[in-house]
Amino acid sequence: MTADRLGIVVAGSLTGGVEVKLDCDVSVEERAVGRYVVIEGQKLRFLGMVTDVSLETIDDEITSMPPVSDEFIAQVISGTSTYGKLHVLPMLAIGGDAMGLLDGPKTVKTVPAHFSRVREATEQDIEVVFGKEDERHFYVGNPLDMETKVCLDLPLFVTRCNGVFGKSGTGKTFLTRLLLIGIIQKGAAVNLVFDMHNEYGWKGSFEGAGREVKALKQILGSRVAVFTLDEESSRRRKVSTDAVVEIGYDEVEPEDVELLRQTLNLTQPAVEAVYALAREFGARNWLKRCLEMDTGDEATKALLDRLHIHEQSVRNLRRGLDKLARLGFLTPKARESSVKRILDYLGRGINVVLEFGKYKGDSTANVLVANTLTRRIHDQYRRWTEQAQGEGAAPPQPLVITIEEAHLFLNHEVMDQTIFGTIAREMRKYNVTLLIVDQRPSGIDEEVMSQIGTRITYRLDNERDIDNVLTGVSNKGELKTVLAKLEPKQQSLIFGHAVPMPIVIRTRDYEKSYQEFAEAAEIKRKAENLAADLWG
Repeated sequence: MTADRLGIVVAGSLTGGVEVKLDCDVSVEERAVGRYVVIEGQKLRFLGMVTDVSLETIDDEITSMPPVSDEFIAQVISGTSTYGKLHVLPMLAIGGDAMGLLDGPKTVKTVPAHFSRVREATEQDIEVVFGKEDERHFYVGNPLDMETKVCLDLPLFVTRCNGVFGKSGTGKTFLTRLLLIGIIQKGAAVNLVFDMHNEYGWKGSFEGAGREVKALKQILGSRVAVFTLDEESSRRRKVSTDAVVEIGYDEVEPEDVELLRQTLNLTQPAVEAVYALAREFGARNWLKRCLEMDTGDEATKALLDRLHIHEQSVRNLRRGLDKLARLGFLTPKARESSVKRILDYLGRGINVVLEFGKYKGDSTANVLVANTLTRRIHDQYRRWTEQAQGEGAAPPQPLVITIEEAHLFLNHEVMDQTIFGTIAREMRKYNVTLLIVDQRPSGIDEEVMSQIGTRITYRLDNERDIDNVLTGVSNKGELKTVLAKLEPKQQSLIFGHAVPMPIVIRTRDYEKSYQEFAEAAEIKRKAENLAADLWG
């Protein structure tokens, strides 16, 4: 028996997983859900996840009459008449010969034979599956009780929409910042971040510790630009910004108002009136004209009669539009096109973080800004992609759009009306994908959730949230058990498109990584300067 042997396979199936009887000298208390084991089959080596731990007996009499008064007898029967058992879900299989090792891990299509030996997974086993950190792979965390680095293939990661989920305080924001830093460092994509809680631009907060941490701009310097909706808030927080975002009345479309129906307290007739008035006044003038309307004016009354719009509906609409008009960034005529400015930065490979300032937590501002800007940016990416296809040229660099509170944009009621729902369904058709961050995944439409490529999930307490995160996933029951056993902080389950198999990790420490990020950014800067000197 080798030092790391755990036991042998005694039963199982391909769909249900296998049962492992622990050896008598292996402590069941040291086995935990979410850890990995290797099953040495006759021709294949299986890598599997522990999804359950149980106590078993071969005689029911022991259960009804346990030897609690005689410690010696308890020790004698332990491991023979009583034993521990692991339920293991095989994830990948590797051929036992040299060719199998060269081919790499494959999807499991069979089960190991009876009495196959089971041992703990080693760092080398994990490294074979997840790879080493290199120009593609970014270190995001470590398996439970192991120091091996678990890496994500970021160029593969950004080819699909992805999600980071978990209840408040579990570490979603820290991991999202890590992912964004990795995407930028590896050059996998350019990023547009809707920073609705002011956590990604210059600095962020360390929840519960009362201290601040560096965010993207401080770490990556000129590779990140900070835009703001609230210049005064940025100045008070001593955040140096690159541009102030304004949205003109002519940029707001009726669909934007319909999305805000609940927050603006609009009736259905009022929403219908928006579309009728937009057709009457024109797409670029309707909001300005509506805000100027006087329902008591005879000409206005005549217009409403002609359009078959009830006066009460217009009054309701005006109250809602007046709330919009009080948003400081919404102006009759923007000084410059914020969309054009953002696209200019993105086109040059500079990542943009849009801080919401005092509007953080304001769902009206969140939805209006994110939907309005993203719709126009997506339109431009569509034109760029179609032009590249027509000319046989390279497509634009992939764009990842990060949104928090994703359920506001992707719930069942509004999904078909938001540009985010369109992007989620397009599967990167125009080189644009989403990174969605949410603590209420049950609020996201199941169709959208089924399109999420890679899901990184922290602790969730709500049963509906757990079920929705696992939408469309095979072995849902086993993963549900693993997810329920995660620690409250810094542990997450990663599964989906960009990882070979599901894995529970302890997230990489964000603060300890500062120096590594800074050194990597400095090395890249020096290399770029050297290249410019040689070839400029």
